[in-house]
Amino acid sequence: MELPIEYTKKMQKLLGDEYNAYLESFTQGRYYGLRANTLKTTPEELKQKLGFELEPIPWCTEGFYYNGDEVRPSKSPYYNAGLFYIQEPSAMSTGALLPVEKGDRVLDLCAAPGGKSTQAAAKLGGEGIIVSNDISASRCKALLKNIEVCGVKNCVITNESPEKLADKLPHFFNKIIVDAPCSGEGMFRKDEEAVKSWETHKTDFCQGLQREILHHADRLLAKGGIIAYSTCTFAPEENEGMLNEFIKKHPYYRVLEIDSSLGLDRGRPEWSGADGQFIKAGRLWPHKIHGEGHFICLLQKTDGEEMLSVYEKEEKADKKALEDFYAFADAYLNVDLSDKHLFIHNGKVLAVPLGLGLKGLRVMRSGLYLGELKTKRFEPSQALAMALTKEQAKLTVDFAPDSPELARYMRGESFNVDCKDGWVLVCTDGYPLGWGKVQKGRLKNKYLSSWFVK
Repeated sequence: MELPIEYTKKMQKLLGDEYNAYLESFTQGRYYGLRANTLKTTPEELKQKLGFELEPIPWCTEGFYYNGDEVRPSKSPYYNAGLFYIQEPSAMSTGALLPVEKGDRVLDLCAAPGGKSTQAAAKLGGEGIIVSNDISASRCKALLKNIEVCGVKNCVITNESPEKLADKLPHFFNKIIVDAPCSGEGMFRKDEEAVKSWETHKTDFCQGLQREILHHADRLLAKGGIIAYSTCTFAPEENEGMLNEFIKKHPYYRVLEIDSSLGLDRGRPEWSGADGQFIKAGRLWPHKIHGEGHFICLLQKTDGEEMLSVYEKEEKADKKALEDFYAFADAYLNVDLSDKHLFIHNGKVLAVPLGLGLKGLRVMRSGLYLGELKTKRFEPSQALAMALTKEQAKLTVDFAPDSPELARYMRGESFNVDCKDGWVLVCTDGYPLGWGKVQKGRLKNKYLSSWFVK
């Protein structure tokens, strides 16, 4: 690969004796990773089920390396069932290191395609709330699918600017992920397009975006909360230098220590004249670890406004308007929905976490989409199927991962099954994949057409 001369000169100056080892990393193959979705399985169970060699990733207890030259995990039905998420190993560090706890209010400001959001959602375990935002509407589509495949129940997906979110939700969150747009230097080995992009969008362009995002992240964060700031660049101006500028303007932040036993290199405050506390940040180098380049720093807000305890609520849907939904739930589900905050939008029934008010924001999904009210009936959604367990459905069919029936189902075909009439949760090895509707022994396929596997 031919690197820009300006870039090589810069890296040679920064790395000194390490520079040749860094260049040598470009002759090595890239590393592939996947992460167990603990909303549905455990790392140990996943390792047994996948049947190919997996090696643990040091900084992520749910993460594994796999040989991407020999296997394609995305072809596995377990991938479609949401048991794991395919993610570059170094990128797992941000979600792994942010100390998300059940009940937290988490915001992922630059969330698409969803790796860090699904990681944080798994830590929440269905409690609290995660707002996954991306300013790109097209990227939000991939984000939505990944959230739904992973069976996340407590996520709101927005397509907004950080400024608009901060105007609407000041001091609402206690954990914020800022995976900032950057010059992408850490991706050069993996993606040659990143080199071309670097030549167009250099550090100074990205700094402007990072500066603005951090400013609004501070407005969104409550006292005591934590920002996980990450990039996939080596540029100190976008990492320690950017954060040093931020805490000079916001001196009520402190840098939290990252566990040195996880294999991350230290921060390099000396490269940008930053405060010495940024030595506590973490850097991942392709010549030192098995992964691409990454930077991560945890900042805790020690002063400011307390987290809002109550927020604006959407009006709950009337029980009479939900009669057909409750009739479906009584007939086909083993789930108590009495405590859910349900509302109807254009015929769609959604369960909203915390009853969070979203008026005035561009919202792609305001919680778990349960399904749609039709004329005198309710049709369940793909998202609901993925959020259930097999035991939570009254009618199920379960196909082996290598069965011809499963392949037919995932292609969108209909076929005969041995099952009672009605809405049936279709599973593989006990894990839900989607819906079917059985009439006189024939399963009409209700798998989401945009998810078909040809």
